[in-house]
Amino acid sequence: MRTILASSSPRRRELLAQLGLRFEIIKPDIDESRRAGEDLVDYAERLSREKAEAAAQLLEGGPALIIAADTIVLDGGELLGKPADADDARRMLRRLRGREHAVVTAFTLCLVDRAGDQPRVITRHARTLVYMRDYSDAELGAYVNSGDPLDKAGAYAIQNEAFRPVACIDGSYSNVVGLPLDELRAGLRELGIAVLS
Repeated sequence: MRTILASSSPRRRELLAQLGLRFEIIKPDIDESRRAGEDLVDYAERLSREKAEAAAQLLEGGPALIIAADTIVLDGGELLGKPADADDARRMLRRLRGREHAVVTAFTLCLVDRAGDQPRVITRHARTLVYMRDYSDAELGAYVNSGDPLDKAGAYAIQNEAFRPVACIDGSYSNVVGLPLDELRAGLRELGIAVLS
């Protein structure tokens, strides 16, 4: 059976490889706009479902497992997406410095058995509390100048060894990177798919 990761994120590729799954990449193109009044967790779950559905439309027959995800950063009920530019990244990192916020990753597993059959779909999410350290302006500036924060929700990567923005977390580390592995394993087991523990 083919396994499809509906994401071009190198971080998700690395995490999924830890489960021992061989997979292909399909990057679906969807509208990621938030609907008026939409709950932020519901928004992340909807995006993960729509990515999985869009990837399924690109497949040609045969059984397949599609894995899609969306990660959001929540600070005081406000969504912090990917920064528009370096100045926006600086603003976000100053805002988060020395404080806690939440990271939510929603994922969808879509098991397509045969053409015409209704796929089996599981959508879940994980939430991690992240406590940022009190990094200096010089550290913040060097990190922004590296370019690393520009393609990341909340403008940071927990795994960046040079910047090390996070003091501690309460919850799943892999969730903050972009794919909650324990929750994903549970969903795969529910679909009868064995993975590395």
